[in-house]
Amino acid sequence: MYRTHTCGELRLADAGQTVTLAGWVQRIRKLGGMTFIDLRDRYGLTQLAVDEEAPAAVRSAAGRLGREFVVQATGAVVERTSKNAKIPTGEVEIRLAQLAVLNAAEVPPFTIEDESDGGEELRAKYRYLDLRRNPLRRALALRHRVAQEARGFLDAQGFWEIETPFLIKSTPEGARDFVVPSRVHPGEFYALPQSPQTFKQLLMVAGYDRYFQIARCFRDEDLRADRQPEFTQIDCEMAFVEREDILRTFGGLMRHLFREVLGVALADIPRMTYAEAMRDYGCDKPDARFDMRLRELTALMQGRGFAVADGAQYLGGLCAKGCAAYTRKQLDELTDWVKRPQVGAKGLMYARLGEDGGIKSSVDKFYAPDALRAVAGAFGAQPGDLILMLAGGRRQTLAALSELRLEVGSRLGLRPKGVFAPLWVVDFPLLEWDDEAQRFYAMHHPFTSPQPEDREKFASSRREDLAQVRANAYDFVVNGVELGGGSIRIHDAGVQQQMFSVLGFTREEAERKFGFLLNAFKYGAPPHGGIAFGFDRLCAMFGGADSIRDYIAFPKNNAARDVMIDSPSRVDEGQLRELAIAVAERKK
Repeated sequence: MYRTHTCGELRLADAGQTVTLAGWVQRIRKLGGMTFIDLRDRYGLTQLAVDEEAPAAVRSAAGRLGREFVVQATGAVVERTSKNAKIPTGEVEIRLAQLAVLNAAEVPPFTIEDESDGGEELRAKYRYLDLRRNPLRRALALRHRVAQEARGFLDAQGFWEIETPFLIKSTPEGARDFVVPSRVHPGEFYALPQSPQTFKQLLMVAGYDRYFQIARCFRDEDLRADRQPEFTQIDCEMAFVEREDILRTFGGLMRHLFREVLGVALADIPRMTYAEAMRDYGCDKPDARFDMRLRELTALMQGRGFAVADGAQYLGGLCAKGCAAYTRKQLDELTDWVKRPQVGAKGLMYARLGEDGGIKSSVDKFYAPDALRAVAGAFGAQPGDLILMLAGGRRQTLAALSELRLEVGSRLGLRPKGVFAPLWVVDFPLLEWDDEAQRFYAMHHPFTSPQPEDREKFASSRREDLAQVRANAYDFVVNGVELGGGSIRIHDAGVQQQMFSVLGFTREEAERKFGFLLNAFKYGAPPHGGIAFGFDRLCAMFGGADSIRDYIAFPKNNAARDVMIDSPSRVDEGQLRELAIAVAERKK
């Protein structure tokens, strides 16, 4: 046996045993005639001790060691004279009787410590070394724990874990597909799945009424901190259910995960309509850890001769409690912040409520004190509060106010780590109109059912009616992050064909792209619905991180490259010819 114990399990109760450990050399310290070696594996770290009485072969081997050497060490467990309370094994050490080098190692390009001296790109190139560090080990341990708890909960609820294909048909509605050429069928392509959506619906038609999968998915889209070209979701579907069944079951899953993994007890999860979220928070994934709701001020502020307000489609703001003492420098910083391209506002207006009851604003020239007090009244503002306002197009201004609200909340310490405010956002619009394309797109996907009470509007051919149809859909949001989303699906072939028609598909196009699904619905499709949770995002939230990268063993960088294996890369021209793909002229 290479080892009898791991480097994380020995305790004072094991003193006197002779044990064998195997692992990597973390560091070496020489103190007089003693040599101390910290040996590490994924379970922890144990100190090895070599004194002057150790066998000559052990002293010789210890003298040749370097960082990250792989070694096997045998010796007696003894109590340490200088204990280390920071590690679980800190009361013991191994007095070495044998030491074998299993593999020597070059000096690593960065330190394998909790706080490494390697930059992000360097550590990505040597990801297998980065994964030896404790922060990444803890992240992947947490990922494993979340996966096992999810599986256990869903299994107990009668769900079956069923795998669906990776090589599927391209459906270019939504994000871009990654496509895979077929050698057997020249000129034809598979696509990697953006989600198992249609397959899980077919499983419902097949009678497997409770399905789940921790599924790998692929989307060829621009990357952000919470996006990767390949990602994982907890994908679920149920048959013979209504929305309430879904929210109850998967609210239960989330409560279970928060309780078992984090020790956090979630109360009943509140609900908010999409219309309320947009009105009060400016986005459909509000951070509900703090209030600071938006208020529309268009009617209050227009018609006063102020061109910025009079020419705006929407004017709104927020009230920052106790911030009237902000300096001009702080207000200028906020103004510059909202003007950044990522936010896109053209300027920032403000009004301060003095402790003496006076009111002072950046638009005093156009608004008398009484008019400004009416604005303050819209927020229920009190002396000492600061009102921040933006104007412009409705959608753009709401989005900018949403970002401003989060920024102010962060500056005021209202978004603490370890505090969670989950909610269900419901009643999304079913369809979004695209002025450029002059057509509707599905806000979620084309298999989402309209709300039953909006079926009459959905049957209408009038654009105004169709724009008002609400989806029987729901998102699970925590702290401003969308962790999951789903819907009750269309299960009637006629309604599904009608949805394709509304989206501008000809009958022939719908048949070519989704004929398999329409055909399946003819053979007794049950009412069904489901949800998918972003597994990487969930793990990152549980770990208190903003980026999902450390919770994925081998992620891509911001350019969608794996710099460790240098992928994507060119392939051999012979392979391309075999796949019936024309060989492009190589760049010189």
